[in-house]
Formats: sequence, C-alpha cells, structure tokens
Amino acid sequence: MLHGKQGNTLYLECYSGISGDMTVGALLDLGADRKVLEEQLGSLPIDGFRIEIGRVQKSGLDACDFRVLLDQEHENHDHDNAYLYGHRHEDPHAHSCEEHMHEGHMHHGHGEHPHAHGCAHTHEHRGLPEITSIIQNSGITERAKIIATNIFTVLAEAEAKAHGKAIEEVHFHEVGAVDSIVDIAAVSICLDNLNITEVIVPELYEGRGTVRCQHGIIPVPVPAVVNIVGRHGIALHMTETEAELVTPTGAAIVAAVRTSDKLPGRYKISRVGTGAGKRDYKRPSILRGMLIEPESGHTDSIYKLESNIDDCTGESLGYAMERLLEAGARDVHYTPVYMKKNRPAYQLNVICSEEKIAKMEEIMFRETTTIGIRRMKMERTVLRREIRKIPTSLGEAEVKVCEINGSLRVYPEYESVAAICREKGLPYQEVWELICREAGEIN
Repeated sequence: MLHGKQGNTLYLECYSGISGDMTVGALLDLGADRKVLEEQLGSLPIDGFRIEIGRVQKSGLDACDFRVLLDQEHENHDHDNAYLYGHRHEDPHAHSCEEHMHEGHMHHGHGEHPHAHGCAHTHEHRGLPEITSIIQNSGITERAKIIATNIFTVLAEAEAKAHGKAIEEVHFHEVGAVDSIVDIAAVSICLDNLNITEVIVPELYEGRGTVRCQHGIIPVPVPAVVNIVGRHGIALHMTETEAELVTPTGAAIVAAVRTSDKLPGRYKISRVGTGAGKRDYKRPSILRGMLIEPESGHTDSIYKLESNIDDCTGESLGYAMERLLEAGARDVHYTPVYMKKNRPAYQLNVICSEEKIAKMEEIMFRETTTIGIRRMKMERTVLRREIRKIPTSLGEAEVKVCEINGSLRVYPEYESVAAICREKGLPYQEVWELICREAGEIN
C-alpha cells in the first residue's frame, strides 16, 4: 500500500458504513482523475459493463454517485428482490443474503450489487486465481494491481472461513462477477491516482438485526464482515439502525488498505469528498473521505507491557518474540536484569497499540513462564513516515522515509539490504551506504 514520494493521507469517516461503490464515489469526489479511471477500467479483460458517474443529494448534502451498469447478459435476472447499486432498494422487505453458497459458489447480493439468487444465471464463477489473473492481465498500474489483489485475498479468506472451505475451494459468484471486479479495481485505481500512502479508519459503524438468506435468516453483521473485522482488528460501532451498513467488500477494502486507526492529534484538512450509497436509513447513506495533512512530530499514545522472567529458556524467549511480532507488536526486546536472590534474568518489553494488549498478554502468558505483566500507557511524539520502493544501481530497494520540518531522512530497510547483499555478494555496510546515497539523489 505504501508507495510514492510525499504521499497523501486519507481519513475515511464511516458513520454510515462502507461499501465498494461508496468508496469509489468518495475518492472521485476527492479529485481522482475520472479519465484515468475510465481508461484503466477499460483495460480490464472483461466485458459487459459500463460505468456512470453523477451527483446526488443525500439529506441535502451533495455527493458523488458511482454506478456499474451491466448489459443484459450479465444483469441479474432474479426479480424477487429489486436492488439498486450500493445499498439495498428502499423496499423494506427486500432482504436477501449478503452471501449465499450453492455447491461452492458465493453470492453477494446484499448491499453491494443487484444479485441475490440463481446459480443458473449467466454469471461466471471465478476462484481467486482467476480473479487475480484478470487483474494482472489488465492495463491498470502495478500499485493498483497489488491493492486490488490484496482486497480480493482478504475477501476470499473471510468467505472460506464462513463456509468451512479452504481458500482454494472458494469460487465466487457475485464477488467474482463483473460489477464487483470493477468496484474493487476502481477503488484501487483511485487510491493510486491520488497517491494515497496512509489510510486512517478508526471504526466502522454497523447496523443490527437480520437479513434473509436463501438458506435462512442470518445476523448483521454478516459472517464475512465478522471474519474480516475480527482477523484484522477493525473496531465496530454498533448502531440502532436495522440494516446492513458494512458490506463484505467495504470491510475488505478497509482491512487491505488501512495503515492506522488513530487520527493524529493535529492535522489540516486539504480536501473533502463524499460518496453516495444507494439507500438511506435514519442516517444519510454517505461515506466521507478527507485528505489530511498531519503535522510533523504529532503526538499519540502507545502501550508498554513488561515482565521480569528468570526461569525460561532462551529458545522459549526467542519463540515468544517471534509470536508477538507476528501478532502485531510494534516492537519487542529483552533487557538483562538481576532479580532477587541475585538471579540473572530478562525483562521482556512489548510495545503495542491499545487494541493489541489482550492478544499480546495472551501470548506472553502462553509462551513464557511469567505469572504477571505490568502495563503502562505512554505518550510519544512520532515523525511522519512512509515506506517506499526505490530503484538503485543494485536493484529495487525498500526504504523508510521520515519527514522532519520539511526535510527527509532515509533509512534502508534491513531485509531489503540483506537480500541485495546475498544476491550480489556485497558487504552490508557498502550496500546500505549506496542505497542511502542514491535515495538522496532521487529525493
């Protein structure tokens, strides 16, 4: 996700949930180039669709409306439920399943697209490899391809878990249908076109109640959404609105592109964009996006967990560190200490965000011999930073770029330097210095 010089920071305000077409509308309203979007969507190796971009009023607010229109062959033939694109049609009885599986095929009629039933229709059933091939064989940018593939992968994992299938066995119907591919590709193209390198989504507002599936009644949030937010640590704010506000595609977009759930303490808003949903409940069906400019050295909070351990092997401590980092710890380190009775020991220190505390403590208790953990909330000042991939005379390298008072500092990423060293047979310090020097020339 992170790429590009001096990229932009996007804040998504999901007070009315989120769906694919709402996201595209908000990004277009933020200034994504419509011509670029149309040209790149036209390069997708699929047919049977066209897009419409217009303006609508939502509770008196002007919003961008993005629609994918299908030809008769690809259009929904089921007239049991009439759907508009985005959120469900205003018919309060037009409830159907956000997901329906029949002989291994997934159906996403609910909230995002106008398809609810009928495996006998002419829609193609595609697995993740087929969808990935469509994306890779298109003319969209490389960064947009990565973003789109990541979104579909998140979605496939959630659906596989919901239906007790291996990810290789999941064959999408609606998610693999033309309109869904277009929605996700469009989001990716617009994010790249706006050079979004940071995406902040504090929480998703979701409705309550149930929706009717071909196999029966299922609760809101629907299973795919529950799986996505659970796996990716996305906070849900449950509302009294009796509707599905967060679609699986919307949740997958957030999971794939979000870089933070915390707004900086101080920032300026440079632009606001509003994307329209296709149904209104008690709240306007809009997704508002803002391009913001965090100030250098903004302040936020972080948590430190620590424990003194004098009866655990080095192997166990090493494994515990691996597990903590894999689970999302910001940093893990050990400090040699002397405890009572002159016992040499180690203090385990874990730096993490507030929402990761429970998971970190679970791993610390399970993988070490500790019987107690100290917890401290700490204020910190952090520089704005981003990860970039830059070309060098030794090949592509990944660097961390930090901004301080308008100037940039470049730090080569260890794994990237080490990979070049192994490939070229060069000393680490020599490669590190070359990357720093050539990164400075690019800036």
